[in-house]
Amino acid sequence: MIAIVSPAKTLDFETKIDTERTKARFFNDSKVLLETLKGKTEDDLQEMMSVSDKLASLNVERFAAFSSRHTEKNSKQAMYAFQGDVYQGLDAESFDESEVAFAQDHFRILSGLYGLLRPLDAIQPYRLEMGTSLRVNGSKNLYEFWGDKIAKKLRRDLKEQGDNTLVNLASQEYFKAVDLKALKANVIDVDFKDFKNGEYKIISFYAKKARGLMAKYIIKNKITAVEDLKGFNYEDYYFDEANSNDNLLAFKRG
Repeated sequence: MIAIVSPAKTLDFETKIDTERTKARFFNDSKVLLETLKGKTEDDLQEMMSVSDKLASLNVERFAAFSSRHTEKNSKQAMYAFQGDVYQGLDAESFDESEVAFAQDHFRILSGLYGLLRPLDAIQPYRLEMGTSLRVNGSKNLYEFWGDKIAKKLRRDLKEQGDNTLVNLASQEYFKAVDLKALKANVIDVDFKDFKNGEYKIISFYAKKARGLMAKYIIKNKITAVEDLKGFNYEDYYFDEANSNDNLLAFKRG
């Protein structure tokens, strides 16, 4: 089993983590993207990414400073570098050595720049959302650029485990980058609903954090079977059997 999540816009490269780091497996593809990105002006990035002047300027600086060597000074392990709602729920700093090792095999982060990251893959500061319409080498956007590469890598990772289940905890924007025909896996979607104004509904902030909580639950309990996911009970969520099926696990709270 492999669980996948989206990255985060908020980053922390100040706090250093004393553990091993691995090399992103699509780094050569990342360098192709960076060649194009380094040629973009602030106005280009502002229009392409729909960001403020300040953020556009910051990312021009980031892309210009990007190095082909990921060192302890300029990079950080992906699982610890990303912050935000999902990663608040994940709480990676709480993992012990055996849990980090399990995560390295069973947890993946989708990325517009790096394609697919393992938890300990070193990354440098960047912002490049998967939905960005960046034209590179004949591709009109990042979905076309990545094509079926991400799915094939996931498929190989699953094959190494002797398993065929992918737990989708990513946003729609990022999961669209996974070519399901090339993946050829059993995909399990997960819904989290909270009770508000007399009904159960998906509330973005809580749902994002819950995705991280589910990833944490998988890693802490070293879960490899779908049936065991039904026991998820962090922060008062519980399994909603009535609204679940073979390809969807529903949880609610309140």
